[in-house]
Amino acid sequence: MAGHETHYVLPMPTFDKPVRLLIVVAPYYKDIADNLVAGARAVAATAGAVVDLIEVPGALEVPTAIAMAARMADYDGFVALGCVIRGETTHYDTVCNDSSRALAMLGLDGVSIGNGILTVENRPQAEVRADPEGQNKGGGAAAAALHLVALSRKWAGRTKGIGFRPSGETILLAGDPEGYPTA
Repeated sequence: MAGHETHYVLPMPTFDKPVRLLIVVAPYYKDIADNLVAGARAVAATAGAVVDLIEVPGALEVPTAIAMAARMADYDGFVALGCVIRGETTHYDTVCNDSSRALAMLGLDGVSIGNGILTVENRPQAEVRADPEGQNKGGGAAAAALHLVALSRKWAGRTKGIGFRPSGETILLAGDPEGYPTA
């Protein structure tokens, strides 16, 4: 059973300047959403992050809100929260797949997102996963966003170059231990 396994958890990153996170939550199942938010806020606080919260109607709107904020607001990272519980129709599959795919696409575009949208078979599964004292998936999503923000800051301003090397960088050629300066 997955609930009894232990998993490695990365140590929380540290930051030299405050992180601004936006939590975007779909509170369709309000009690579950509130627990996800509580877990995310607690983890963000351990990193000294400043957190704002917005609510959207459902899980499908979470990626859209994050995309808008990534373009128009000043946040370092985002935490996507919500819960989709399987019902009697294929709507569950559509919501799960499309919200997840949209978040992944934003991530591939460089947006630092922790995905805490639960996709579960039933309410008890959601309750355990959302509980800050249980699996704390909201906290896990905040931690994921913080790790991505740390990577983003680490690599900020670095470029691979486009057919050239930055001035002063040395290219080492085979058989030439001195190197060949590019500038």
